[in-house]
Amino acid sequence: MLILRCRFITINLTPLQPSHFQSHKLHTTRFFRTPNLISTPRITSSSLPTTRSISDEARFARSVLFIPPGVEIEELTDDMVLPGSNIVIGPFAGHSQIKQVEFVKSSARARDCPKDDLPEIAILGRSNVGKSSLINCLVRKKEVALTSKKPGKTQLINHFLVNKSWYIVDLPGYGFAKVSDAAKTDWSAFTKGYFLNRDTLVCVLLLIDASVPPQKIDLDCANWLGRNNVPLTFVFTKCDKMKAAKGKRPDENIKAFQQIIRENFKQHPPWILTSSVSGLGRDELLLHMSQLRNYWDQ
Repeated sequence: MLILRCRFITINLTPLQPSHFQSHKLHTTRFFRTPNLISTPRITSSSLPTTRSISDEARFARSVLFIPPGVEIEELTDDMVLPGSNIVIGPFAGHSQIKQVEFVKSSARARDCPKDDLPEIAILGRSNVGKSSLINCLVRKKEVALTSKKPGKTQLINHFLVNKSWYIVDLPGYGFAKVSDAAKTDWSAFTKGYFLNRDTLVCVLLLIDASVPPQKIDLDCANWLGRNNVPLTFVFTKCDKMKAAKGKRPDENIKAFQQIIRENFKQHPPWILTSSVSGLGRDELLLHMSQLRNYWDQ
């Protein structure tokens, strides 16, 4: 299992509107001072210094952990922090297991997507980041989302109905090279239209390949989502690859990516480590998704 080696800034979510967690707004949200990067196997509530005042301790915790609505700093315990993440589980977390999943439709435009007002969590990432593999891992069914050795195969908005109550939305991968510039432009236009006009969108899971160094295209995507107040969670994939064939190890790549995000986001979104091969982070990610959905549904 990949050991987390550094702490990162995150966000304390106070709802700005009834249907969403607080959006991650670039350059306009309150800035919490960046803690020094130190070695630690896991972020826990016991990591908080006992010599700090209540207000200092609260400020420190909010700079490290994703604290959802309904959780007070003084209530934090170690078992409320999901392993391999900065995510605190609060009272809105509920049933998270997937018992039934069915493909509903593919849409070329946002206005063609299902109109039943069910909450949906979109999954987005660079081509070959492991998006389809993660979806199949979450639902524990092979080929619910087809995997391919050819990046860019998914070029439509695909809706999968889960437990007849919410959607997983498989969005086209970005950054594939073997399409025309016109096709890339069209992809960007209809995907951005989905983000900006989809009222039932609860959150975007932005997948980041931990086996490679930070990619500019991922950072550009994160910045665009932040500027447009689209709630997001960073999901690091391929965290089982402890020894890279060349380049840096996944934990070093994650640390580098978080450093860059910290320089652009004044508050850091939640993040979690995953592996579709080993199942690392699967149950924890589903629990995080459940509290996002349940809060949205209030």
